[in-house]
Amino acid sequence: MTAAFTFPPGFQWGVATAAYQIEGAAALDGRRPSVWDTFSATPGRVLNGDTGAIACDHYHRYPEDIRLLAHLGVKHYRLSVAWPRIVPEGRGATNAAGLDFYRRLVDELLAHQITPHVTLFHWDSPQALEDRYGSWRSREIAQDFADYVAVVVQALGDRVTHWMTLNEIFCFTHLGYGVNTTPPHAPGTVVDTEQTVWQTSHHALLAHGLACQAIRATTPQPCQIALVDNYLATVPLLETPEHIAAAQAAFATVGTNGGIIFPALTGEYHPALLAQLGDRAPHIHPDDLAIIHQPLDALGFNVYSGVVVRATDQPPGYEVVPFPLGYPRLHMPWLQIVPDSLYWGVRHVSETLQRPDLPVFISENGCAAQDTVTPAGEILDLDRIHYLRQYLQSAHRAIAEGYPLTGYFLWSFLDNFEWFWGYDRRFGITHIDYATQRRTPKASFHWYQACVAQNRIL
Repeated sequence: MTAAFTFPPGFQWGVATAAYQIEGAAALDGRRPSVWDTFSATPGRVLNGDTGAIACDHYHRYPEDIRLLAHLGVKHYRLSVAWPRIVPEGRGATNAAGLDFYRRLVDELLAHQITPHVTLFHWDSPQALEDRYGSWRSREIAQDFADYVAVVVQALGDRVTHWMTLNEIFCFTHLGYGVNTTPPHAPGTVVDTEQTVWQTSHHALLAHGLACQAIRATTPQPCQIALVDNYLATVPLLETPEHIAAAQAAFATVGTNGGIIFPALTGEYHPALLAQLGDRAPHIHPDDLAIIHQPLDALGFNVYSGVVVRATDQPPGYEVVPFPLGYPRLHMPWLQIVPDSLYWGVRHVSETLQRPDLPVFISENGCAAQDTVTPAGEILDLDRIHYLRQYLQSAHRAIAEGYPLTGYFLWSFLDNFEWFWGYDRRFGITHIDYATQRRTPKASFHWYQACVAQNRIL
């Protein structure tokens, strides 16, 4: 790789984790159960009966992990705060011990000149709110979340200047509530109608909007606020005008884009999506969209794969091209390798959503790979390096063409609890031996370390 793949000065190289996936200490120091504690303890819900009760034991080992972060050379670290560690019942009394843990964690990061980027919700909502009113099925959760956010910002806002409200609304709503079928994510609630599912994501958008207001009302210093979304990037089959137009037209109706990223960034559900949904659309109160459409300082884009779109002569003028059976993928059923999805995801924000003013950062990108440890103790994850190199080339292209891409957080710093896949799938650039909690940097760790040091793709 040549110096042509150098990134601009100030480009933010980082790594990312999430509280439930690494912390462990699930019942210590006042923390109460989250919906993921309950879900993972329910037989049959998580592969091999794995839970996040211990995970990577980061709660106790964070000083060691931060030393490893410093060795990696990144100056930016995305972490999440566990709501049930801070407000154990979801509302009401605050847990001082939980806040103290995050103060110590943030102070340790700052002592190593690493900037914390804090996600306020990464799926681990308090079980107490599920018991009280059904979590995201209720509008009440939006205000409870905003109240919790104010507590965190009041405690950490003198140290933290980069906040993210919610991570991947689609996953904890549309994958957590299933119509007459058991969904794969917590809280794993079976509901009667698709409208109910869309109502959960609408309530999450309200929570995001109220949280933005709470951060701005509470922060003791200027800060940056972002939403993190895993919107589906539509990639044109060919980069010709007709296929690019098809990919832009499809962007509003693939997945849940038209009902999550569109209202958050434009203040409206996309009309094409609402026309598709009909009476399945969520009920929207008169002031809701104004609350949801808060000014943002940046958008976090979680990107792993994408969808390919081509132009057609039949209405609506585009179609998604299915991946053939032999299409390359990594160690997840959905993890087809589509490097251009990163570029097009960034470009769609500027052009399709008409928000060229909004900086974008890659808040997650990485892959599960079938890591094997050699007799010498090495993990030679060449497939992960291959994947990361291609996606970073796509990031470089976006910047070279003038799109406002400001940073890249690799998922993930550590192997961890991979939700309903348990510990079977490894996304980390650091190998975790879960029996001993030994940390071993993989080949991808050393490769990324060199990229960060030289500010370019190697």
